[in-house]
Amino acid sequence: MIKNVLLSGWYALTDYLSAHVITCLVPAFFIAGAITILITQDKVLKYFGAQTKRYISYSIASVSGAILAVCSCTVLPLFSGIYKRGAGIGPAIAFLYSGPAINILAITYTAKLLGLDIGIARAVGAVIFSIIIGLIMAVLFPRKNKDEDQKPAVLNSSFEIKPKRSEFVNVLFFIFLVLVLIFASSKHWILAGISLVAVVVISIKYLEKYEFILWMRSTWDFVKQIFPLLLLGVFLAGIIEMFVPPEFIAKWVGKNTLLANFLASIVGAFSYFATLTEVPIVKALTDLGMSKGPSLSLLLAGPSLSLPNMIIINRIMGLKRGLAYIVLVVIMASATGFLFGSIF
Repeated sequence: MIKNVLLSGWYALTDYLSAHVITCLVPAFFIAGAITILITQDKVLKYFGAQTKRYISYSIASVSGAILAVCSCTVLPLFSGIYKRGAGIGPAIAFLYSGPAINILAITYTAKLLGLDIGIARAVGAVIFSIIIGLIMAVLFPRKNKDEDQKPAVLNSSFEIKPKRSEFVNVLFFIFLVLVLIFASSKHWILAGISLVAVVVISIKYLEKYEFILWMRSTWDFVKQIFPLLLLGVFLAGIIEMFVPPEFIAKWVGKNTLLANFLASIVGAFSYFATLTEVPIVKALTDLGMSKGPSLSLLLAGPSLSLPNMIIINRIMGLKRGLAYIVLVVIMASATGFLFGSIF
């Protein structure tokens, strides 16, 4: 029995390492490191700071995931980068939720496999979710002083990089970094390679030596902070999933009740879903009798939360903020799924 339990965790870990580390996490770590070094604090505060007009910061944060095919774990380095660089907790949380929840690939795949109604409900629900949860978190945890959320992840607050290159080069650099993540995640290796070459060329031609060194150092700091906990969480998630077979889930979520939606949200929250994998899993559960409401609840809670994700969120934000975010996601996913199931 113990051997089977350990093997379940080990298989989950090896599958994760083989399928997602190089294509998803590695590019995400480099993007996060670049954010903390090459984007000045005033730029982050301009769009995500607590003093930014809410309709600007929350609008940008809530749709930012549309172009990123990232999972609940891959988004963590990106979230940590903007949060520690000075973003207000509300917009940062909106980005944290929207990143894995509304990428175009996932929404399109959901509509194709599960139906247009669930696809639209997932997209609209995710955008609204991210804004509401972000606003609630900002109210629950207001800044005590204007500098509270302005702590750079790596650099000392008295030192800022002042690049000599144009802003256009910076934008182009980050575009190609994001393209590496997108194309690698979707297995478009030629396009990923072209984007990577562009990143290397820009780095050699435009980055100062000290900037490159600090970028590598910042990236490594994120790896040390996040990756070990991530591996532990994936291992534990694999063990948990051994005791929660799909047949058991379908039995308890076959009707659209508040309890069924709550259970679906909890299962989604503690399970790890790589990008797009949640859709065929939910399809399999619906084929076994899972109701539409719980299906949506799982889709809204699952991609943005996982056991590895929870562990690291609490490490980044602190226990109170982390738990508040987790509870809000589960409650709102349950309520939305129940409402959707009652209508459709």
